[in-house]
Amino acid sequence: MTSSATPADFHLNGLTIKPGEQATTRLVISKLPSGTVIDVPVNVYRSTEPGPTVLLMAGMHGDEVNGVETIRRLIRRELLRPLRGSIIAIPLLNIYGFLNFSREVPDGKDVNRSFPGNPRGSLASRVAHRFMREIMPLVDYGIDFHTGGAARSNAPQVRCLLGEDAETDALAAAFGAPFTLHSGLRPGSLREAAMREGRRIIVYETGESLRFDEAGIELALAGTFRVLHHLGMAPPAAPVARPGIICPRHTWLRAKFAGLFRADVQLGDYLEKGQVFGTITDPYGQMSVKLESMVSGYVVGLNHMPVVNQGDALLHIGRTDAAFSRVDLSPPFEEKPSRPTEPEPEDDEPDANEQPAQV
Repeated sequence: MTSSATPADFHLNGLTIKPGEQATTRLVISKLPSGTVIDVPVNVYRSTEPGPTVLLMAGMHGDEVNGVETIRRLIRRELLRPLRGSIIAIPLLNIYGFLNFSREVPDGKDVNRSFPGNPRGSLASRVAHRFMREIMPLVDYGIDFHTGGAARSNAPQVRCLLGEDAETDALAAAFGAPFTLHSGLRPGSLREAAMREGRRIIVYETGESLRFDEAGIELALAGTFRVLHHLGMAPPAAPVARPGIICPRHTWLRAKFAGLFRADVQLGDYLEKGQVFGTITDPYGQMSVKLESMVSGYVVGLNHMPVVNQGDALLHIGRTDAAFSRVDLSPPFEEKPSRPTEPEPEDDEPDANEQPAQV
């Protein structure tokens, strides 16, 4: 386990934060058209003992509230008191999206596709640049909290690059999520930018946007403390109730027909190849089609939207029957695919025309 050679004093946003101190500062990003200043609160907690710096961040996408609530509870309950090293807690990065119940910033761009950013670029790029300039140089490890899309929920899961970096593998194992998905590095993402800087960040996903997932939040709190204990920054935490499931590969089952979708499975269920997982009907009572799974695996993502178009993602399947791949098999729930039909289960490449929306 390595730690960056951070100085005894933190220099952040014009502040000097010494070992043993805690402070809150606000990174001014920009202004609304009305002239209202938009700033991002950053909370820093430092021990007098040297050690790594861990970033806890949520709200990269403004409508993903489960991570926001997770970090809020950690702050409110005064649980971020590292035995050594430092913790940087950012409950909400994308203030713009939060105010507008939106994933993106007002210009429609995704902050998590804008790293490392540009001080003269788009609004999303400016948010990313300010983060990289002020926060990233202090960070050794991090947990980035996310949530599924609108009407599309994720089972509690960690996503990271597995099998290629021992420290990342150890962080994921320490967190102990019910599912751990091997997820490649997307260009412009925080994880990719962090890896380029020699920092390790894992992503935790649970629930759907604009809705609290209480069970997933509790798992997030427990997993965070297990990571901090793994790094020697917190006392022993509660062990996992049951071993997590590692999914070296994951893929999507998509709608072959447009209509009304009804799922016969729930998050976390195991699905056999050939098993019926739902039906699609037309609105007029003239057609009903049973949907059979093309692969075996666990349901780690589920579309709750009844009205679907041909090609829409219905189930996200975490597979345990395949080896690790460098290719990330997760085109987004949120985007409409250009393919009208389901891909073959051996089709590992996401469609080149799809814009990835997962972290």
